[in-house]
Amino acid sequence: MAKLVATAVTATAAAVLTQAVIGTPRAMAQDIPTKALESLFKEPTLTVILQACFAGIIAYGLLFLIRSTANALSENVPRRFRLIIKQSVPFLKGMVLVFTVGYLLKLFLNLTGANLIALTSALAVALGFAFKDYAGSIIAGVVNLFEGPFRMGDRIQIGEHYGEVVDYGLRGLRLQTPDDNTVTIPHNTTWTNPISNANSGQLEAQVVTEFYFSHEADIELAVEILYQAAYSSRYTQLKLPVMVAVSEETWATHLKLRAYPMDARDEFIYKTDLILRIKKACTRHQIPYPRTPSPEEG
Repeated sequence: MAKLVATAVTATAAAVLTQAVIGTPRAMAQDIPTKALESLFKEPTLTVILQACFAGIIAYGLLFLIRSTANALSENVPRRFRLIIKQSVPFLKGMVLVFTVGYLLKLFLNLTGANLIALTSALAVALGFAFKDYAGSIIAGVVNLFEGPFRMGDRIQIGEHYGEVVDYGLRGLRLQTPDDNTVTIPHNTTWTNPISNANSGQLEAQVVTEFYFSHEADIELAVEILYQAAYSSRYTQLKLPVMVAVSEETWATHLKLRAYPMDARDEFIYKTDLILRIKKACTRHQIPYPRTPSPEEG
């Protein structure tokens, strides 16, 4: 019975590889000898199948344990250690996958030098035709791990999607948006789209709060109000600089308050706190806001 199963597996593999090279020169299809395929696969005994199932269960359990443990620890340790814990998750998951795949290959394949060359050549052809996009996403994910354009816990924007990187998988990453939606983005998307990273592995991320005041307003007083609002907010990271930039528009004076919250997660709470403080002070000092510009004024 085991020999019949081995023969069936060999025949199926040969058929898949032959189908993968359809459309290429006939000589390429003939370059994969049947004897090489027969010697490539081991006899799939019941013990081997049970070992493979056991390895898959262990791998799944380890991946779940890594993800859940990292999430639990990162949310219960001091804030400065949260990103360090989360940033280790992709590497730990990658190690589990590499060891699992290697173990499964060792169980089912005779990994000699000649067989490895035949296997990699056949897989390259098959992946090129059948799993081009999926393979591209996996390769892009590995490249991103080493290049580091973003990490777990970073607040990034890819295309129209902005949020915190909460998971890093084999095929894609997951963003938690400010609207509490989870967006899955394939890794190969990052090769063709610009990536905006707000904190780049740091706990703090700059928040820009914009205000417009009438030309008749006391701009020096308005600037002082913006500074006082930032320095008095309980969310402000006082170790990092606070800056107010002033620019002139045709219909108003434009002020930008640039400051950092102590935790990038507080981005929108911090911005709301600043706006409420500034508007309250502007009302008390009767600082006028600009009128709505006409289309001719831009």
